[in-house]
Parts: sequence; structure tokens; C-alpha cells
Amino acid sequence: MRFWHIFLVALLAGLLIPLSYGGWDGLSRLRELPLGLISSALVMVVLGWNLNAARLRLVLGGTGVRMGQSKALATIMSSEFAMSATPAGTGGALTYIFLLHRHGLASSHAAACYALEQLLDLLFFLPALILLSVVLLAGGDEFHVGTQLVLLGGMIGGGLGMLWLLAHHYRSVMLLGGRLLNRFGIASRRRRKVARWIIRFRQGIGLMLRLSRWRLLFIYLLCIGHWLLRYTILYFIIRELGGNLSWAYLFLVQMFVLSIGQLTLLPGGSGGVEIGFSALLAPWLDPATLAAALIAWRFATYYWYLLAGGPIFFFFAGSGLWRHLRFGRA
Repeated sequence: MRFWHIFLVALLAGLLIPLSYGGWDGLSRLRELPLGLISSALVMVVLGWNLNAARLRLVLGGTGVRMGQSKALATIMSSEFAMSATPAGTGGALTYIFLLHRHGLASSHAAACYALEQLLDLLFFLPALILLSVVLLAGGDEFHVGTQLVLLGGMIGGGLGMLWLLAHHYRSVMLLGGRLLNRFGIASRRRRKVARWIIRFRQGIGLMLRLSRWRLLFIYLLCIGHWLLRYTILYFIIRELGGNLSWAYLFLVQMFVLSIGQLTLLPGGSGGVEIGFSALLAPWLDPATLAAALIAWRFATYYWYLLAGGPIFFFFAGSGLWRHLRFGRA
């Protein structure tokens, strides 16, 4: 199947699955969303891109490489487009490394920057997963001011604590990972892929060790800001549609469905994301509201990435890299 056929299937799945749940009533509910809310959601996405661009500038600045905000923003938007347009997001890393290499960085240095950003994302989601799960199990009100401060402090402290452990014991972590792969009988081909990821991970750790503590703290805070913005969009959409679901639960739902969606091997996780979203929220939302929330959320956090990032990608990365991504040579 050619790439454009796969891409078309992904786009159709993203629209037809919500309509199969809510029908035309879902579109009627969608029209009830004020234009200001949709605009605010898109602004939150753009602000998140700018936070990521500032994070990239801080990472590069710590190694003596300067990059303007506009160039960093173009790199982030191009990478997000490629990640959204290719199966399982495989094009994001290649685009990121390609554009940094064009900026003058060695490919290994660019790969280390990408690995560090992925590592920081991981070290945000692990504490968030633990803390928000505890909040839900305890049945507390996570929007109490004191609880919000504790959650934010826990995310910051937990992530920085894991960074410290990785910085001082990363060899033990890699050895433990290898033992686990052998124990669970992971195929040798899969182990080689993991080994390549571990090498890149080690490059990211090496880059992290060269950054000052204050710079690393600011980079991590920007990482938190980006993800909190992106993962709050769904909460505002559902509240506007009359739903009353907790922010913590919606955060965990998004973590789960976006991870599971990659298993479909369709661009943007289409199909898997929509089915997982519907399964986890159907007990609390009527079909029409569910369909409207899903379409609005996916527009802000997926289709907007394609619409806004596509022109930037083709201008900065060029059609040559796109052909490279399209034919699967990434």
C-alpha cells in the first residue's frame, strides 16, 4: 500500500470512528463549542511549541551552539509534522536530526539532543503517572490549590531525582535493561533496536552531564509546561460540552491512548487513539458528546500539527526529506 493510501486511511479513521459512535448528533454537539475555545486550544498548542523551541535553544546553548527562536520553532514544528504524518511517528526523529545537522551540528550531536529531549519527556511522565494514579485512587480533589502545588512539586522533584539517578548510575540502568530483555525472551532483532536506542540514550546522558544544574532545571520546567498545556486541552473541551471528568483521569487517558495508538502503525496513531479514547470515556459521556470531544481534541492535537506544521516542514526540510520519509528509508 502506498504512503498516500495509508495516510488517507488514517485521516478517514480519525473521522469515521467518532461518527460511528455519535452520528450526526456528534457534529451538532461540535457546533456548540464556541470559536473562542477552539482558538484558545490552538493557541495553547502554539505556546507549547514555543516552550519546546526555548528548550531546544537552552540545550544547544549549553554546548556552545546558538539558535534563534524562529529557527528553533521551525525545527520543532517540522519535527511534529513529520511525527504526525508518518507511521508510529518514525519521521520525527529523522527530521529533528536532519534540521540540526543542517544548522551545523554533527549527526551524533543532534541525535544526543533528541535523546535528551526524549529522556526528559519520559522523566516527566513517570512521576506524573505515579502521582496522578495516587490522586485518583485516594479519591481526592486534584484541583484543590494545595493538591495542585503538591502535584507540581512532585513532578518537578520526581523528574529531577530520576535525572540524578540516571546521571550517576546509568551504567547499572543499561545493564539491568539488558538482563530484563534476555529474561523476557525478546527477539534478537528487537534487542538490536533497543541496543541502538540505548546508545542514543547514553549520548543523551553524556550531553546532560555537560549542562549546568540551573540550565537543566529550566529545560525540565519548559518540558513540564509544554506537556501540561497539551494535556489540559481535552479537559477544557469536555467541560465546555457539559462533562465533569477530573483532569487527572483525562491526563491518564491521553497517556494511554496515545501510547496504544502507535501500535496501529498508522500516522498519528489513527484508529487506536479513537477506539481507546471512546472505550475509556464512554461510561461517562453520551455518544454525541464523546464524538464531539474526540473530533475537537484530535483537531487541536493532531490535525493542527499537520495543517500548521506542513508548510513549515516543506519550506525548511524540503521535498527531498519528505520523499525519504514517505518511502520508508528513515
